[in-house]
Amino acid sequence: MRTNRHSFFVTLAAALAAAALGVAPAHGAAPTAIDLGSAGSSAEPVTLTVALKLRNTEQMEALIGSIYDATGPRFRHFLTTQEFDAQFGPTPETIERVTKHFQAAGLQVSRATVAHLSVTGSRSAIEEEFDVQLHAFEVAATPNTPSYQFRSPIGTPQISPAIVDAVQAVFGLDTRPRYRPHLRQATARAAGGLVSVTPSAAAATANAPGALTVTDFAQIYDVGPLYERGLTGHHITLGIVTLASFTASDAYAYWKALGLEVSHHRIDEIQIDGGSGPVSDRSGSLETTLDVEQSGGLAPGAAIEVFEAPNSNQGFIDAFAAVIDENRVDTLSCSWGQWEYFDVLPPQDVIDPTSGNIVTSLQALHDLFAQAVLQGQSVYVASGDQGAYDSVEWSFPPSYPLPRSSVVLSVDDPAAQPWVTAMGGTTLPGTQTLAVSATQNFSVTIVSEQAWGWDYLIEFCSLLGLDPLSCGIFPAGSGGGVSAYVPRPFYQSGIEGIRTTAERQTLIDYTKNPPVTVVTLPGEYAGRNVPDISLNSDPDTGYAIYYTSSVTGFGIQLGFGGTSFAAPQFNGVTALYDQAFGRVGLLNPTLYSLVRAGQAYGGANAPLRDIVAGDNWHYKAREGYDQATGVGVPDFGNLFQALQP
Repeated sequence: MRTNRHSFFVTLAAALAAAALGVAPAHGAAPTAIDLGSAGSSAEPVTLTVALKLRNTEQMEALIGSIYDATGPRFRHFLTTQEFDAQFGPTPETIERVTKHFQAAGLQVSRATVAHLSVTGSRSAIEEEFDVQLHAFEVAATPNTPSYQFRSPIGTPQISPAIVDAVQAVFGLDTRPRYRPHLRQATARAAGGLVSVTPSAAAATANAPGALTVTDFAQIYDVGPLYERGLTGHHITLGIVTLASFTASDAYAYWKALGLEVSHHRIDEIQIDGGSGPVSDRSGSLETTLDVEQSGGLAPGAAIEVFEAPNSNQGFIDAFAAVIDENRVDTLSCSWGQWEYFDVLPPQDVIDPTSGNIVTSLQALHDLFAQAVLQGQSVYVASGDQGAYDSVEWSFPPSYPLPRSSVVLSVDDPAAQPWVTAMGGTTLPGTQTLAVSATQNFSVTIVSEQAWGWDYLIEFCSLLGLDPLSCGIFPAGSGGGVSAYVPRPFYQSGIEGIRTTAERQTLIDYTKNPPVTVVTLPGEYAGRNVPDISLNSDPDTGYAIYYTSSVTGFGIQLGFGGTSFAAPQFNGVTALYDQAFGRVGLLNPTLYSLVRAGQAYGGANAPLRDIVAGDNWHYKAREGYDQATGVGVPDFGNLFQALQP
């Protein structure tokens, strides 16, 4: 296995070299955006979201530490939205100054949330204020994405020196789709091949791997004791942030088929910035469907609010701002993301003309999640399904598919954010049987639950005469690594296994002649480590989804996985904890404290199970923390005891 894996990377290096010489590889053509000229008439209205900087940020970070210190007097004494605004929101004077500046430029301004302004004006007025030209672009359809048009600035947007000290980020100048759902299907591989999965005796469930449901999940991860306590999520509200619409009746059909008693009016769909459009397979409606089914199935008594926004940086930030500022949702999840570098990449950001510093959306997300955890809202996000190589994009431009670009160790945003729980993925134990041909099968046995990385299928692919890239298994696996931009949070200090960023990580675009260096990531940076904790996410040991396709209609979809499942699953179980204890907020400090104190693993009452086998194509699972599975997987029944005040 090790030799085969090594030979693949040698082959990949050769393919990259061929690309550098102008030999067009067969895989991964990146979609091209065609400039259509000016974006509409000069009088056409454009609405932007302007995120303002918070104040007293050092005190804010200190308060987060004290509120999540289980030994301290402020433990879980959360703030209201109004209290957060009073202590950390921009001052009334700052809001008035920025508002008057934009109004003097002929723009209309309203306060949308604690730190966000909605700014509207004609296209020409917006262009003049930010010193850009707004053009329309069109991208043709690909097998993975529909055709679409978007608006983007020509030139780098500038913030006026009069207000630059107050502005954190500006959203809406660029409306291109950016985020991908972290969802995979086994049959989507070039060689699907999966015939059956026979679980180990210890992991046997009512449904076979690939067709698992929330009832099977509850058995695997010991949710039963919570139900025995009468916990269902009653009086708790779950939140889902998503970038695609869904058919609510699919979720009700799923819960009914499992015999779950739920309210027939538990789902509230909230349209952000006009919503996500109609249900569409290519736009990611399957993702939203599974998010609702999984979280709502594990907490059948909870209400569910689904925040549906357009797939753009503005839609993404506005959706999170709405759910956090309203503060009705107790626990939320999101299974969409992108490589963190794209959140510090112009032109979606703007420039301070005085210092030349990028005014970044990465920090704007950080501020929102800080508000969430201070309010006691739990936030779970998928760490990604590209293993240790999140930069391997395939969805929207700019994208760097293999082998038209090099690979770099990289992580997903918002999983890289410090105030969220980043969910990684595992593979359940059992014997997988895959078809090599009509007369030949291949079997591989996973002895114990291990880090999800499809490199365990390299031998199968070699029997088909395919390298891992052509076979569709590279770099599929649990998203993990070290952030190159987000500093290490306090709760990861003193944890064995925590790393700094690797050196010599340079992304090269081989489609250019000569090849162009896109970015060299900082080495030896003490960044946020991802993920925090994991759950089964391998499609080969994955789940069933009840889904109404925009193409084929209703059906039960099998063999789905991805860390997209882990985030809503932990979201659903957290609703049970919230019912028992009140809001528990960010669980990361508790999880890492258990590891630090030697109380995480071992014995019948251990709250966590250590994952010590498998890898995500680079980082190997090991004792304690690792960048493939985080601190391991939970035993939810035992974790309940550890979370008691």
